[in-house]
Amino acid sequence: MAAPTLGTGASASPPLLGTTRFVPPPVTAAQPTGTFVGQKVSQLRSELGILQTNVRQRNDNLQEIRRATTQNAQRYHGTVAAVNARLQLGTTPGNPVLVSQWNTAQSELDRIGLDIAAMNSLANSVAADSAMVSYLLETTRATYGLQGAIDEDHRQLAILEDETNRTLVLIDRLLNELSEDISRQTAYVGNERRSLTAISLAIKNGEYYGQSLTSRAYLSAAPLTSAAPASGSGGFAATNRRPLVVIRFDRADVPYQQALYNAVSRALERRPQAAFELVAVTPSQGTPADNALNASKAKRHADDVLRTLTEMGLPANRVNLSSTTSAEAATNEVHIYVQ
Repeated sequence: MAAPTLGTGASASPPLLGTTRFVPPPVTAAQPTGTFVGQKVSQLRSELGILQTNVRQRNDNLQEIRRATTQNAQRYHGTVAAVNARLQLGTTPGNPVLVSQWNTAQSELDRIGLDIAAMNSLANSVAADSAMVSYLLETTRATYGLQGAIDEDHRQLAILEDETNRTLVLIDRLLNELSEDISRQTAYVGNERRSLTAISLAIKNGEYYGQSLTSRAYLSAAPLTSAAPASGSGGFAATNRRPLVVIRFDRADVPYQQALYNAVSRALERRPQAAFELVAVTPSQGTPADNALNASKAKRHADDVLRTLTEMGLPANRVNLSSTTSAEAATNEVHIYVQ
C-alpha cells in the first residue's frame, strides 16, 4: 500500500481562560446608632466584610491557577511541537530521545490536570461563599421587619442590602466563569491525552502520522451525518461495498499505518460521525485445516489493525469487527469500510 502525502496535524492550542478579576468594593462604613437594629446591621456589615475578604482570596487563587495553567500549557505544547517536528523529519523507531520528551509532555499534561483539580476545589469554596452571601441577603431583608429601628438604621440597611446584592452577583459571575474554565480545560486535557497516545504510536514506529483521529473528527467543519446501519458478519461477501482500505498481509511487518491513518482521517473529515467496520478476510482455497489456520491469522491481523486505530485516537466503540472468506483473496486481508 502506498502511503498518501502526510498532513500537518499540529497539536491544538489550549483553550483561552477567563480574564475577569473579581474584586468586590469595600463595605461602606457607618456610625453605630445605639439601637438593637443598629447592632444587627453592624453585625451583618462585619459578616459581609469577612465574606468579601474571602472573595478577594478566591480571586487571587484563581489568577494564580490561571497563570500556572498557562505556563504548563506553553511548556506542554513546546515539548509536543519538538516531538512532532522530529517525527516529521524522520527518525528511528522507538527513539529514546523522543520517548524521554514524550514522558516530559505527559508529566506537563498531568500538571494541567492538577490545575483542573485546583479549579474544582476553588469552585467548591466559591459555591459555599455563594450560599453564605444568599443567607446574608435574606437576613438583611428580614431585618427591616424588626421593631425598634430608627430612620438611620433603615438607611444603613438599604446601603448594606445593595452591597450584599452586588457581592452576590460578583460571586455568581466568578462561579460561572470558573465553571466554564473547568469545562473547557477538562475537554482540552482529554483530547490531548488521546493525541499523546497517537504520538506514542508514531514514536514507536518512527514516523509522523498527524493529529489524533478523534481530534480530526471534532475539528472538522463538515456537517454531521448519520452513520449507515452496521452490517453483520459476512457483509463482505453479501454486498458490493467498496472498502476504504484493503491491507494485504502477504509478508511480515506490512507498513500499513500511515496509509490507514490518512484514509481514516479523510473519511472523518467528510463524515465526523462515521463508524467503521473491520473485516478479517480469509482465502477460501485450501484444505479445511489451512482455512482454519488462515482464519485465525486474519482475526489476529484485524485485532492489530483495531489496536492501531485506537492508538491513533479513534474510539473503539466506533469500530465493528467481523470476518468472512473470499474466493478472490490470495492471502489474508483486512478490509476497512465506512458505515
